[in-house]
Amino acid sequence: QVQLVESGGGLVQAGGSLRLSCAASGRTLSYYFMGWFRQAPGKEREFVAAINWSGGSTYYADSVKGRFTISRDNAKNTVYLQMNSLKPEDTAVYYCAVDKTRYRGRPPTSNEYDYWGQGTQVTVSS
Repeated sequence: QVQLVESGGGLVQAGGSLRLSCAASGRTLSYYFMGWFRQAPGKEREFVAAINWSGGSTYYADSVKGRFTISRDNAKNTVYLQMNSLKPEDTAVYYCAVDKTRYRGRPPTSNEYDYWGQGTQVTVSS
């Protein structure tokens, strides 16, 4: 079993930055894709970013490309999401997730992620 704990959320003004962290326990995550998703009130959960097991490949939703950066530190079993130039439409609960298929060669679909954190709130004021 894997436990994921997100942190780093908060209230920020438009144009500001936040860095989210997702710390994992229970299993090393060095072999697995990790991703970030978000869900705004009244909307469906949506993909934000993903990173492969080595950190050598990253993927982003068009809405965050150029503003957000996903990274990972396998030694710390942690994945990060650096969010710059934040907009009010980025307001949501942000979740990290892990896909337990080893060395998957492509980004998982949202249904292929096996473990999810409890989420951290990000609020961007205009």
